[in-house]
Amino acid sequence: MTSEERPFSFRSVALAAFLPTLLFSVGEGAIIPIIPIAAGNLGASLAMAGFIASMVMLGELAGDIPSGWVVSRVGERTSMIGAAVVAIVGVVICLLAPNYWVLMAGIFLVGIATAVFALARHAFMTSYVPARYRARALSTLGGIFRAGWFIGPLIASAVIAVTGSTQSVFWIFIISCLGSVVVLLALPDPEKMFGPSARVTDESGAQVTTGEEEAEERTHGLFRTIWSFREVLLRMGAGVSLVAAIRSARTVLMPLWAVSIGLSESNTALIIGLAGAVDFALFYASGQIMDRFGRMWSAIPSMLGLGLGFLVLAFSHDLSSAVAWYIGVSLFLSVANGIGSGIVMTLGADLAPKDRPAPFLGAWRFSADAGQAAAPLFVSLLTALVSISFASGVMGVLGLVGAGMLARYIPRYVPRRPRPA
Repeated sequence: MTSEERPFSFRSVALAAFLPTLLFSVGEGAIIPIIPIAAGNLGASLAMAGFIASMVMLGELAGDIPSGWVVSRVGERTSMIGAAVVAIVGVVICLLAPNYWVLMAGIFLVGIATAVFALARHAFMTSYVPARYRARALSTLGGIFRAGWFIGPLIASAVIAVTGSTQSVFWIFIISCLGSVVVLLALPDPEKMFGPSARVTDESGAQVTTGEEEAEERTHGLFRTIWSFREVLLRMGAGVSLVAAIRSARTVLMPLWAVSIGLSESNTALIIGLAGAVDFALFYASGQIMDRFGRMWSAIPSMLGLGLGFLVLAFSHDLSSAVAWYIGVSLFLSVANGIGSGIVMTLGADLAPKDRPAPFLGAWRFSADAGQAAAPLFVSLLTALVSISFASGVMGVLGLVGAGMLARYIPRYVPRRPRPA
Protein backbone atom coordinates (compact mmCIF):
# COMPACT_ATOMS: atom_id res chain seq x y z
CA MET A 1 0.00 0.00 0.00
CA THR A 2 1.47 3.36 -1.00
CA SER A 3 1.46 6.54 0.97
CA GLU A 4 -1.34 7.75 -1.25
CA GLU A 5 -3.53 4.71 -0.57
CA ARG A 6 -2.96 4.04 3.11
CA PRO A 7 -5.73 5.04 5.56
CA PHE A 8 -5.32 8.53 6.94
CA SER A 9 -7.11 10.69 9.51
CA PHE A 10 -6.50 14.22 10.73
CA ARG A 11 -7.05 12.99 14.29
CA SER A 12 -3.83 10.98 14.12
CA VAL A 13 -1.93 14.01 12.80
CA ALA A 14 -3.46 16.15 15.54
CA LEU A 15 -1.88 13.89 18.17
CA ALA A 16 1.45 13.35 16.45
CA ALA A 17 2.23 16.85 15.12
CA PHE A 18 -0.45 19.43 15.93
CA LEU A 19 -0.59 18.92 19.71
CA PRO A 20 3.21 18.97 20.26
CA THR A 21 3.43 22.05 18.01
CA LEU A 22 0.68 23.83 19.93
CA LEU A 23 2.36 23.09 23.26
CA PHE A 24 5.79 24.24 22.03
CA SER A 25 4.32 27.38 20.44
CA VAL A 26 2.36 28.30 23.58
CA GLY A 27 5.57 28.15 25.60
CA GLU A 28 7.57 30.15 23.09
CA GLY A 29 4.76 32.68 22.67
CA ALA A 30 4.64 33.14 26.45
CA ILE A 31 8.31 34.13 26.83
CA ILE A 32 8.74 36.32 23.72
CA PRO A 33 7.00 39.43 25.17
CA ILE A 34 8.85 39.25 28.49
CA ILE A 35 12.43 38.72 27.23
CA PRO A 36 13.18 42.48 27.07
CA ILE A 37 11.60 42.91 30.50
CA ALA A 38 13.67 40.06 31.99
CA ALA A 39 16.80 41.56 30.42
CA GLY A 40 15.97 44.98 31.86
CA ASN A 41 15.48 43.45 35.31
CA LEU A 42 19.05 42.11 35.03
CA GLY A 43 20.42 45.56 34.27
CA ALA A 44 20.28 45.69 30.46
CA SER A 45 19.66 49.00 28.72
CA LEU A 46 16.72 49.32 26.31
CA ALA A 47 18.99 48.72 23.31
CA MET A 48 20.71 45.74 24.96
CA ALA A 49 17.31 44.29 25.90
CA GLY A 50 16.37 44.41 22.22
CA PHE A 51 19.64 42.75 21.29
CA ILE A 52 18.99 39.93 23.77
CA ALA A 53 15.47 39.45 22.40
CA SER A 54 16.98 39.10 18.92
CA MET A 55 18.88 36.00 20.07
CA VAL A 56 15.79 33.89 19.36
CA MET A 57 15.98 34.81 15.66
CA LEU A 58 19.77 34.54 15.52
CA GLY A 59 19.53 31.11 17.12
CA GLU A 60 17.00 30.03 14.51
CA LEU A 61 19.30 31.23 11.73
CA ALA A 62 22.25 29.35 13.24
CA GLY A 63 20.08 26.28 13.73
CA ASP A 64 18.93 26.23 10.09
CA ILE A 65 22.25 24.81 8.89
CA PRO A 66 22.66 21.72 11.14
CA SER A 67 18.92 21.01 11.56
CA GLY A 68 18.61 19.12 8.28
CA TRP A 69 21.54 16.89 9.18
CA VAL A 70 20.04 16.21 12.63
CA VAL A 71 16.60 15.31 11.30
CA SER A 72 18.00 13.04 8.58
CA ARG A 73 20.21 11.19 11.08
CA VAL A 74 17.89 10.65 14.08
CA GLY A 75 14.43 10.96 12.53
CA GLU A 76 11.55 13.39 12.84
CA ARG A 77 10.06 12.35 16.18
CA THR A 78 13.40 11.99 17.96
CA SER A 79 14.46 15.41 16.61
CA MET A 80 11.33 17.04 18.01
CA ILE A 81 11.90 15.41 21.39
CA GLY A 82 15.55 16.44 21.39
CA ALA A 83 14.68 20.01 20.37
CA ALA A 84 12.16 20.28 23.22
CA VAL A 85 14.78 19.03 25.69
CA VAL A 86 17.36 21.55 24.40
CA ALA A 87 14.74 24.30 24.73
CA ILE A 88 14.18 23.28 28.36
CA VAL A 89 17.92 23.53 28.99
CA GLY A 90 17.92 27.01 27.42
CA VAL A 91 14.99 28.16 29.56
CA VAL A 92 16.58 26.78 32.75
CA ILE A 93 19.69 28.83 31.91
CA CYS A 94 17.41 31.89 31.59
CA LEU A 95 15.82 31.14 34.97
CA LEU A 96 19.18 30.83 36.71
CA ALA A 97 20.88 33.68 34.83
CA PRO A 98 22.81 35.95 37.25
CA ASN A 99 23.26 38.60 34.54
CA TYR A 100 21.94 39.45 31.10
CA TRP A 101 24.89 37.83 29.29
CA VAL A 102 23.88 34.40 30.61
CA LEU A 103 20.24 35.20 29.76
CA MET A 104 21.39 35.92 26.20
CA ALA A 105 23.04 32.49 25.93
CA GLY A 106 19.87 30.77 27.12
CA ILE A 107 17.69 32.62 24.62
CA PHE A 108 20.11 31.78 21.79
CA LEU A 109 19.84 28.08 22.70
CA VAL A 110 16.05 28.34 22.60
CA GLY A 111 16.34 29.75 19.06
CA ILE A 112 18.47 26.80 17.89
CA ALA A 113 15.97 24.35 19.39
CA THR A 114 13.11 26.16 17.63
CA ALA A 115 14.81 25.75 14.22
CA VAL A 116 15.26 21.99 14.71
CA PHE A 117 11.71 21.52 16.03
CA ALA A 118 10.24 23.46 13.08
CA LEU A 119 12.10 21.49 10.42
CA ALA A 120 11.39 18.16 12.13
CA ARG A 121 7.62 18.76 12.25
CA HIS A 122 7.65 19.78 8.57
CA ALA A 123 9.62 16.65 7.67
CA PHE A 124 7.10 14.58 9.65
CA MET A 125 4.28 15.99 7.52
CA THR A 126 6.19 15.22 4.34
CA SER A 127 6.83 11.62 5.41
CA TYR A 128 3.46 10.60 6.79
CA VAL A 129 0.73 12.85 5.37
CA PRO A 130 -0.45 11.83 1.87
CA ALA A 131 0.10 14.51 -0.76
CA ARG A 132 -3.61 15.13 -1.32
CA TYR A 133 -4.03 16.10 2.36
CA ARG A 134 -0.69 17.81 2.83
CA ALA A 135 -1.62 21.40 1.93
CA ARG A 136 -4.51 21.38 4.39
CA ALA A 137 -2.34 19.77 7.06
CA LEU A 138 0.46 22.34 6.62
CA SER A 139 -2.03 25.22 6.59
CA THR A 140 -3.54 23.92 9.81
CA LEU A 141 -0.05 23.55 11.28
CA GLY A 142 0.65 27.22 10.54
CA GLY A 143 -2.63 28.20 12.18
CA ILE A 144 -1.79 26.17 15.27
CA PHE A 145 1.58 27.90 15.54
CA ARG A 146 -0.18 31.27 15.48
CA ALA A 147 -2.70 30.03 18.05
CA GLY A 148 0.17 29.26 20.40
CA TRP A 149 1.53 32.76 19.95
CA PHE A 150 -1.69 34.35 21.17
CA ILE A 151 -2.53 31.79 23.87
CA GLY A 152 1.01 31.95 25.32
CA PRO A 153 1.05 35.71 26.08
CA LEU A 154 -2.44 35.52 27.61
CA ILE A 155 -1.28 32.76 29.96
CA ALA A 156 1.86 34.78 30.70
CA SER A 157 -0.25 37.82 31.59
CA ALA A 158 -2.33 35.75 34.04
CA VAL A 159 0.76 34.13 35.59
CA ILE A 160 2.49 37.49 36.10
CA ALA A 161 -0.70 38.93 37.65
CA VAL A 162 -0.89 36.02 40.09
CA THR A 163 2.80 35.63 40.97
CA GLY A 164 4.01 39.19 40.49
CA SER A 165 7.19 37.77 38.90
CA THR A 166 8.33 38.00 35.29
CA GLN A 167 10.66 35.02 35.82
CA SER A 168 7.67 32.76 36.50
CA VAL A 169 6.73 32.96 32.82
CA PHE A 170 9.75 30.84 31.88
CA TRP A 171 8.11 27.94 33.71
CA ILE A 172 5.28 28.04 31.14
CA PHE A 173 7.77 27.14 28.42
CA ILE A 174 9.31 24.38 30.53
CA ILE A 175 5.89 22.83 31.21
CA SER A 176 4.91 23.19 27.54
CA CYS A 177 8.09 21.47 26.34
CA LEU A 178 7.65 18.68 28.87
CA GLY A 179 4.10 18.25 27.59
CA SER A 180 5.40 17.97 24.01
CA VAL A 181 7.95 15.35 25.06
CA VAL A 182 5.33 13.31 26.93
CA VAL A 183 2.95 13.37 23.96
CA LEU A 184 5.68 12.34 21.52
CA LEU A 185 6.96 9.55 23.79
CA ALA A 186 3.47 8.24 24.57
CA LEU A 187 2.50 7.85 20.94
CA PRO A 188 3.23 4.58 19.13
CA ASP A 189 5.76 4.45 16.32
CA PRO A 190 4.56 6.71 13.45
CA GLU A 191 4.61 3.79 11.00
CA LYS A 192 2.09 1.95 13.19
CA MET A 193 -0.20 4.98 13.15
CA PHE A 194 0.16 6.00 9.52
CA GLY A 195 1.58 2.96 7.77
CA PRO A 196 5.10 2.72 6.35
CA SER A 197 6.42 5.87 4.74
CA ALA A 198 8.16 5.73 1.38
CA ARG A 199 11.91 5.30 1.89
CA VAL A 200 14.83 6.33 -0.24
CA THR A 201 18.59 5.84 -0.09
CA ASP A 202 20.56 8.94 0.85
CA GLU A 203 24.11 9.82 -0.21
CA SER A 204 25.61 7.75 2.60
CA GLY A 205 23.63 4.65 1.56
CA ALA A 206 21.27 4.77 4.55
CA GLN A 207 17.53 4.22 4.19
CA VAL A 208 15.60 7.37 5.21
CA THR A 209 12.02 8.59 4.92
CA THR A 210 11.13 11.11 2.24
CA GLY A 211 10.74 13.79 4.92
CA GLU A 212 14.18 13.07 6.35
CA GLU A 213 15.69 13.21 2.87
CA GLU A 214 13.98 16.52 2.15
CA ALA A 215 15.20 17.93 5.48
CA GLU A 216 18.81 17.05 4.61
CA GLU A 217 18.48 18.39 1.06
CA ARG A 218 17.26 21.72 2.41
CA THR A 219 20.51 22.35 4.26
CA HIS A 220 23.08 20.25 2.36
CA GLY A 221 25.07 22.44 -0.02
CA LEU A 222 23.08 25.48 1.10
CA PHE A 223 25.49 28.14 -0.13
CA ARG A 224 26.01 26.35 -3.44
CA THR A 225 22.23 26.39 -3.93
CA ILE A 226 22.08 30.09 -3.08
CA TRP A 227 24.67 30.78 -5.78
CA SER A 228 22.80 28.64 -8.33
CA PHE A 229 19.56 30.59 -7.78
CA ARG A 230 21.22 33.94 -7.14
CA GLU A 231 19.12 35.87 -9.68
CA VAL A 232 15.73 35.07 -8.18
CA LEU A 233 17.07 35.23 -4.61
CA LEU A 234 18.57 38.70 -5.19
CA ARG A 235 15.16 39.93 -6.28
CA MET A 236 12.33 37.90 -4.78
CA GLY A 237 14.55 36.60 -1.99
CA ALA A 238 15.44 40.15 -0.98
CA GLY A 239 11.74 41.01 -0.96
CA VAL A 240 10.78 38.17 1.38
CA SER A 241 13.84 38.92 3.49
CA LEU A 242 12.30 42.34 4.10
CA VAL A 243 8.94 40.70 4.86
CA ALA A 244 10.60 38.52 7.49
CA ALA A 245 12.61 41.49 8.78
CA ILE A 246 9.55 43.67 9.36
CA ARG A 247 7.68 40.83 11.06
CA SER A 248 10.70 40.08 13.24
CA ALA A 249 11.10 43.76 14.11
CA ARG A 250 7.48 43.77 15.25
CA THR A 251 8.12 40.79 17.53
CA VAL A 252 11.02 42.58 19.25
CA LEU A 253 10.06 46.25 18.97
CA MET A 254 6.55 46.02 20.43
CA PRO A 255 7.64 44.58 23.82
CA LEU A 256 10.53 47.08 23.85
CA TRP A 257 8.11 49.92 23.17
CA ALA A 258 5.92 48.79 26.06
CA VAL A 259 8.94 48.93 28.37
CA SER A 260 9.87 52.40 27.11
CA ILE A 261 6.39 53.87 27.78
CA GLY A 262 6.12 52.24 31.21
CA LEU A 263 3.52 49.52 30.65
CA SER A 264 3.42 46.80 33.29
CA GLU A 265 4.61 43.29 32.46
CA SER A 266 1.15 41.72 32.70
CA ASN A 267 -0.49 44.42 30.56
CA THR A 268 2.25 44.08 27.94
CA ALA A 269 1.67 40.34 27.68
CA LEU A 270 -2.11 40.84 27.59
CA ILE A 271 -1.97 43.38 24.73
CA ILE A 272 0.45 41.24 22.72
CA GLY A 273 -1.77 38.20 23.30
CA LEU A 274 -4.88 40.02 22.07
CA ALA A 275 -2.96 41.24 19.03
CA GLY A 276 -1.91 37.63 18.42
CA ALA A 277 -5.58 36.61 18.47
CA VAL A 278 -6.28 39.04 15.62
CA ASP A 279 -3.31 37.65 13.71
CA PHE A 280 -4.55 34.08 14.25
CA ALA A 281 -8.08 34.92 13.13
CA LEU A 282 -6.87 36.05 9.71
CA PHE A 283 -4.54 33.19 8.68
CA TYR A 284 -7.29 31.38 6.71
CA ALA A 285 -8.48 34.60 5.04
CA SER A 286 -4.94 35.21 3.80
CA GLY A 287 -4.91 31.89 1.96
CA GLN A 288 -8.27 32.67 0.38
CA ILE A 289 -7.00 36.06 -0.82
CA MET A 290 -3.86 34.52 -2.36
CA ASP A 291 -5.74 31.73 -4.11
CA ARG A 292 -8.66 33.84 -5.37
CA PHE A 293 -7.01 37.14 -6.27
CA GLY A 294 -3.29 36.40 -6.53
CA ARG A 295 -0.23 36.64 -4.31
CA MET A 296 0.12 40.42 -4.70
CA TRP A 297 -3.22 41.11 -3.04
CA SER A 298 -1.94 39.52 0.15
CA ALA A 299 1.73 40.55 0.07
CA ILE A 300 1.43 44.23 -0.90
CA PRO A 301 -1.37 45.29 1.52
CA SER A 302 0.38 43.38 4.30
CA MET A 303 3.70 45.16 3.82
CA LEU A 304 2.07 48.56 3.28
CA GLY A 305 0.11 48.09 6.50
CA LEU A 306 3.17 47.03 8.49
CA GLY A 307 5.21 49.93 7.12
CA LEU A 308 2.53 52.53 7.82
CA GLY A 309 1.89 51.09 11.27
CA PHE A 310 5.53 51.49 12.28
CA LEU A 311 5.61 55.03 10.89
CA VAL A 312 2.56 56.01 12.95
CA LEU A 313 4.04 54.36 16.05
CA ALA A 314 7.25 56.35 15.60
CA PHE A 315 5.39 59.64 16.21
CA SER A 316 3.33 58.48 19.18
CA HIS A 317 5.98 57.81 21.85
CA ASP A 318 5.84 61.13 23.68
CA LEU A 319 2.11 61.75 23.37
CA SER A 320 -0.05 61.81 26.49
CA SER A 321 -2.12 59.04 24.91
CA ALA A 322 0.94 56.89 24.09
CA VAL A 323 -0.60 53.76 25.64
CA ALA A 324 -3.80 54.09 23.60
CA TRP A 325 -1.75 54.59 20.43
CA TYR A 326 0.34 51.55 21.34
CA ILE A 327 -2.76 49.37 21.69
CA GLY A 328 -4.26 50.67 18.45
CA VAL A 329 -1.07 50.23 16.43
CA SER A 330 -0.54 46.73 17.92
CA LEU A 331 -3.96 45.64 16.64
CA PHE A 332 -3.43 47.37 13.27
CA LEU A 333 -0.06 45.63 12.79
CA SER A 334 -1.71 42.30 13.60
CA VAL A 335 -4.32 42.85 10.89
CA ALA A 336 -1.59 43.77 8.40
CA ASN A 337 0.52 40.76 9.38
CA GLY A 338 -2.48 38.42 9.38
CA ILE A 339 -3.53 39.15 5.81
CA GLY A 340 0.00 38.21 4.74
CA SER A 341 0.02 34.89 6.60
CA GLY A 342 1.81 32.18 4.66
CA ILE A 343 3.09 34.48 1.92
CA VAL A 344 6.76 33.50 2.37
CA MET A 345 6.07 29.75 2.18
CA THR A 346 3.59 30.20 -0.67
CA LEU A 347 5.95 32.24 -2.84
CA GLY A 348 8.72 29.75 -2.11
CA ALA A 349 6.51 26.87 -3.26
CA ASP A 350 5.55 28.83 -6.39
CA LEU A 351 9.18 29.49 -7.32
CA ALA A 352 10.75 26.14 -6.40
CA PRO A 353 11.72 23.76 -9.23
CA LYS A 354 9.04 21.07 -9.42
CA ASP A 355 11.47 18.19 -9.93
CA ARG A 356 13.69 18.93 -6.90
CA PRO A 357 12.24 21.68 -4.70
CA ALA A 358 13.97 20.98 -1.36
CA PRO A 359 17.37 22.64 -2.00
CA PHE A 360 15.72 25.80 -3.32
CA LEU A 361 13.29 25.91 -0.41
CA GLY A 362 16.23 25.61 1.99
CA ALA A 363 17.91 28.61 0.35
CA TRP A 364 14.59 30.48 0.33
CA ARG A 365 14.07 29.84 4.03
CA PHE A 366 17.64 30.91 4.77
CA SER A 367 17.03 34.21 2.94
CA ALA A 368 13.92 34.85 5.03
CA ASP A 369 15.65 33.82 8.25
CA ALA A 370 18.58 36.12 7.49
CA GLY A 371 16.20 39.08 7.33
CA GLN A 372 14.42 37.84 10.43
CA ALA A 373 17.71 37.68 12.34
CA ALA A 374 19.11 40.99 11.08
CA ALA A 375 16.12 43.21 11.83
CA PRO A 376 16.17 42.96 15.66
CA LEU A 377 19.91 43.70 15.63
CA PHE A 378 19.22 46.75 13.46
CA VAL A 379 16.44 47.87 15.81
CA SER A 380 18.78 47.54 18.80
CA LEU A 381 21.55 49.47 17.05
CA LEU A 382 19.25 52.33 16.03
CA THR A 383 17.75 52.45 19.52
CA ALA A 384 21.23 52.72 21.04
CA LEU A 385 22.48 55.32 18.55
CA VAL A 386 19.33 57.47 18.19
CA SER A 387 16.04 56.37 19.81
CA ILE A 388 13.39 53.66 19.69
CA SER A 389 11.10 56.06 17.81
CA PHE A 390 13.74 56.47 15.11
CA ALA A 391 14.11 52.67 14.91
CA SER A 392 10.35 52.31 14.41
CA GLY A 393 10.37 54.94 11.67
CA VAL A 394 13.22 53.25 9.81
CA MET A 395 11.44 49.89 9.94
CA GLY A 396 8.34 51.61 8.57
CA VAL A 397 10.31 52.93 5.60
CA LEU A 398 11.80 49.47 5.00
CA GLY A 399 8.28 48.03 5.02
CA LEU A 400 7.28 50.39 2.22
CA VAL A 401 10.48 49.51 0.30
CA GLY A 402 9.62 45.81 0.66
CA ALA A 403 6.12 46.46 -0.67
CA GLY A 404 7.63 48.18 -3.69
CA MET A 405 10.05 45.31 -4.38
CA LEU A 406 7.28 42.71 -4.21
CA ALA A 407 5.02 44.85 -6.41
CA ARG A 408 7.77 44.92 -9.02
CA TYR A 409 8.95 41.30 -8.93
CA ILE A 410 5.91 39.16 -8.08
CA PRO A 411 4.29 39.79 -11.51
CA ARG A 412 7.62 38.92 -13.15
CA TYR A 413 8.41 35.71 -11.29
CA VAL A 414 4.96 34.55 -10.13
CA PRO A 415 2.54 35.65 -12.85
CA ARG A 416 -1.15 35.38 -12.01
CA ARG A 417 -2.66 32.19 -13.36
CA PRO A 418 -6.10 32.62 -14.90
CA ARG A 419 -8.84 31.14 -12.77
CA PRO A 420 -10.70 28.23 -14.34
CA ALA A 421 -14.01 29.16 -15.86
